[in-house]
Amino acid sequence: MPGIDQVLFRAMGIPGVLGAGLIDWTSGLTLGTAGQAPHGDHDAAAADTADVVQAVTRNATFDTAGTGGPALEDLIITAAGSYHLIRFVHTAFDSQTYLYLWLDRSQANLAVARLRLRDLAAELVAS
Repeated sequence: MPGIDQVLFRAMGIPGVLGAGLIDWTSGLTLGTAGQAPHGDHDAAAADTADVVQAVTRNATFDTAGTGGPALEDLIITAAGSYHLIRFVHTAFDSQTYLYLWLDRSQANLAVARLRLRDLAAELVAS
């Protein structure tokens, strides 16, 4: 079963991926990174995406801990020339982490990236 580095290495093989990371959304700290980062700074990208995740999870409509409501699986942010894909890593221990992909919009297939990232998150939980 793969660890963080192996999962991020495999994430870099998804078509159109420029960079990847595993991030703790409560603190905005990176637990691992691979490839490039928007504006060249993985830590800034982690903090920025953690702010987005925290804003979304404040909404009581979604359940990020697996306690009842519909589980929040992923977030997609579209920008000029890029996609930012956030996939929550759900564990039995109330994980507050997510996998993050930065994709080149002209080369990426968003549907393929979502499916592959889903599988990688599941593998990370199993390890």
